Amino acid sequence: MSGLTIPARTANGLDLLSLGALVHRLDPGTIPFRKASQLNIWVSGGEYNVAANLSDCFGLNTGVTTAMVNYPVGDLIAGSVRAMGVKGIYKTFEHDGVTGPNMATVYSDRGQGVRAPVVFYNRCNEAAALLKPGDFDWKAIFGQGVRWFHSGGIFASLSETTSALIIEAMQAAKAAGVVTSFDLNYRAKLWKRQGGTARAQAVLRKICSYVDVLVGNEEDLQMGLGLKGPDVVAKSKLDPSVFFGMMGTVTQDFPNVRCVATTLREVHSTNRHSWGAVLWLDGKTYVSPTMELDVLCRIGGGDGFASGLFYGLMSGEAPEQALRLGWAHGGLLTTTPGDTTMMTLDQVKTAAAGGSARVQR
Repeated sequence: MSGLTIPARTANGLDLLSLGALVHRLDPGTIPFRKASQLNIWVSGGEYNVAANLSDCFGLNTGVTTAMVNYPVGDLIAGSVRAMGVKGIYKTFEHDGVTGPNMATVYSDRGQGVRAPVVFYNRCNEAAALLKPGDFDWKAIFGQGVRWFHSGGIFASLSETTSALIIEAMQAAKAAGVVTSFDLNYRAKLWKRQGGTARAQAVLRKICSYVDVLVGNEEDLQMGLGLKGPDVVAKSKLDPSVFFGMMGTVTQDFPNVRCVATTLREVHSTNRHSWGAVLWLDGKTYVSPTMELDVLCRIGGGDGFASGLFYGLMSGEAPEQALRLGWAHGGLLTTTPGDTTMMTLDQVKTAAAGGSARVQR
């Protein structure tokens, strides 16, 4: 049992509410985008993915606060949100038929072998970037019962008003006694338009002063929060010593943070990864086993980890088991296409317990 004080479940309340941008990802599979002739469409969003995973795989009641545009792409995205069992709480924008506002598009091919995946964006006139403080009645939303509130650095990077909206929501969540989490998800491409690393650090440090649970690796902590790394040298990509060596700095700068977690990944090729995860909780450290992954699509694996970890913590599991659930779910998610889960809770528990890939009859 963690030291986090998580509100009890209520009949009609939400276990988790996320705040972030919804996007649609166009995926040509293993074909490089410049040669693509067919595409799959996946509905995604770093913050939304956590809510979708917790609903569809883990059976929790979840919601997403975000922007929606009244046009066919918006209809497609909203339909996927409903299909994943997530409650959409939207500020709706009207499309002008030409320039937007738009639901953002992410383009990515999966790569193969020695060829790495490639990700690029079209976030021009994105509706989510127009969201601002005052767009949602947080007192009413949290008053209906919310246990956990989650947002992330991707949404924070979209505009000055989105980061201000996160802070407004975090303040309301803390006032309502809700656990708060934040995935740093530092993306240099996205922050470059807003002033780069210096701007990112100023914004993310302010947000993290309201956060209980932080998701991010040592690079996120250093680049996103400006924290100095320890003198420890990692022996491998799976060595958690550098990450754990930064926890003293994290608690010094952010005494409110109770929990920090991240995945560890050694990429041997696009399709072969060694996968682990680590958790720091109330001064104690936990390390998962290492899983050898045959990766179909790596996108969403980190969100898969976060959702499994959050489920374990919300369910009162021991920290070791909560970490294993996140590690197992994130690893399994990379074996399927798309950004959100296709797993069942039984599959996750079996993998967390060290189950094999033998045929289940």
